[in-house]
Amino acid sequence: MSLEHLEAKARETVALYEFPKAATLPLLWLVQEDQGYVSLESEAWVAEHVGVRKTEVREVVSFYTMFHTQPVGRRELKICTSLPCLMRGAGEVMQTVKDHYGISPGETTEDGLVTLTEVECLCACEMSPMGQLDEDFVGPFDPETLEATMRAAEEDPKSAQPLPEPDPYITSDGPILSKHFDAPGGTWIEDYIADGGYEAAKKALGMSREDVIEEVLNANLRGLGGAGFPAGRKWSFIPKNSEKPVYLVANADEGEPGTFKDRYLMERDPHALLEGMLIAAHAIGSNKGYIYVRGEYFRPAKRMQRAIEEAKAAGWLGKNIQGTGFDLDIVVHRGAGAYICGEETALLSSLEGGKGQPRLKPPFPAISGLFSCPTIVNNVETLSCVPFILKNGAEKFVEIGNEKQGGTRLFCVSGHVKRPGVYEAPVSITLRELIEGFGQGMREGSKLKAIVPGGISARVLTAKEIDVEMDFDSIMKAGSMAGSGGVMVMDDSTCMVEALASASRFYAHESCGQCSPCREGTGWVHRILTRIMAGEGTLQDIDDLVSIATDMEGKTICVFADAAAWPVQSYIAKFRSEFEEFITSGRKIEKEEAASCPS
Repeated sequence: MSLEHLEAKARETVALYEFPKAATLPLLWLVQEDQGYVSLESEAWVAEHVGVRKTEVREVVSFYTMFHTQPVGRRELKICTSLPCLMRGAGEVMQTVKDHYGISPGETTEDGLVTLTEVECLCACEMSPMGQLDEDFVGPFDPETLEATMRAAEEDPKSAQPLPEPDPYITSDGPILSKHFDAPGGTWIEDYIADGGYEAAKKALGMSREDVIEEVLNANLRGLGGAGFPAGRKWSFIPKNSEKPVYLVANADEGEPGTFKDRYLMERDPHALLEGMLIAAHAIGSNKGYIYVRGEYFRPAKRMQRAIEEAKAAGWLGKNIQGTGFDLDIVVHRGAGAYICGEETALLSSLEGGKGQPRLKPPFPAISGLFSCPTIVNNVETLSCVPFILKNGAEKFVEIGNEKQGGTRLFCVSGHVKRPGVYEAPVSITLRELIEGFGQGMREGSKLKAIVPGGISARVLTAKEIDVEMDFDSIMKAGSMAGSGGVMVMDDSTCMVEALASASRFYAHESCGQCSPCREGTGWVHRILTRIMAGEGTLQDIDDLVSIATDMEGKTICVFADAAAWPVQSYIAKFRSEFEEFITSGRKIEKEEAASCPS
């Protein structure tokens, strides 16, 4: 298949990057969007344009789950079966789709119309059970919505009528992050500026780099991607007067099951992220920024690109911004399906055009990051808080939060509450207030059983442990972590064995395979839990799971193995009797059964 018609676009894409190899993923996307999959011939074409061997491109293609190496159907229907969707019936949804088309995940209908794909998490957990038809989110799936989606999947995408947009519950009156969330079509530059947008950037560009960093440091802004490290302190690690270029990277690879906040920021308030990046870039002396967007986020990537073009046209990006002499270019770079790329060094490896595998630290990215140059990687939500701080002052930000952590954050509430959604609240809010207030309590006829307070990696809490504030330090003291702000709520119908099995499958699937304790440990845990789920477990399996998890923790390049170990340790520690009863009773859960089994 000739790719001559893509030559101009390929050259334009390569020119966006300092080194041609970094354009590997964008060129693979260009090919797949053109011909539907990545053929061996197109791998060679990409290799030629980025200046690497064909085997290096093949290695990259095989690492990321979203690249197809064989022709697929005219439409691709993805069904999410991760824990948040599983809790609300994704098992039944998948079985209905399989029965309707007569195919299993990874297969295409005989007429070549539909390819069915099972995905680990689409990060649309507030609308679970959820799916994606080509580039569009579809759901929540009730019988009517699922039937309409399957009909649409059989239609020609050029003539098919768009499915109704899901209507989630969201905060739209928060003081910092969500004030523009009432604009589902996006808040664009005219309205953004009319509401005071870019005033903070103008102020920051008139300040010294050191003063900007000091203001952010005084605000107690913590990294809201999960680590909770003070943002201002991180910025201060950039070497002064570096002879190498300095890079700023926005981590928009939101892939933690139970988390969906960054998607809303990029879709509904993209200029807030750009303004935050502009301020941060000035503070660290960077003239080039990248936004690494997870591959499944088609619409956020497009909206960020539109916002970049608007900001350039208005003089807020590009050369000599607003006559200040400061230059900044920002490039949207799409991932291709790898949860591990949410880890900052794996993200940088991917951005450079390789497999998304973490790197040893030290050196830390602030010293040697992207292209071996000083680099700051910040989460989308973290950067979106920065304009408020510069505009209103650090003291105001601190007042909204508490003495340990300033401001608000976006909490992602999913699972068995009456009203799942994304809600902005001060970090001093308690877990109980989130569940009973914003979430409006448990669904009818059910009682609270367990809560994961910070994304699937966080240690589980019981119903007796919810009177805890949601800042990083308080949740850590309670024995878990605030993480990504993903609050997954489980009622008394939830089978904790199945919940842990779901989490273990996710980690076994997403391990990058670089470190043997993680590669072997996650697979081993998953196999044991699969056997227990099939009714073939032994009581010794419970101790083996704890032992394996303990041996994984703290022994790998990144914390992925730790994140996989924590659910195992905490689920068994707090619900051991349920695991014992499941095994001794001979119970088993068939794949075709619904998500939850009676406790």
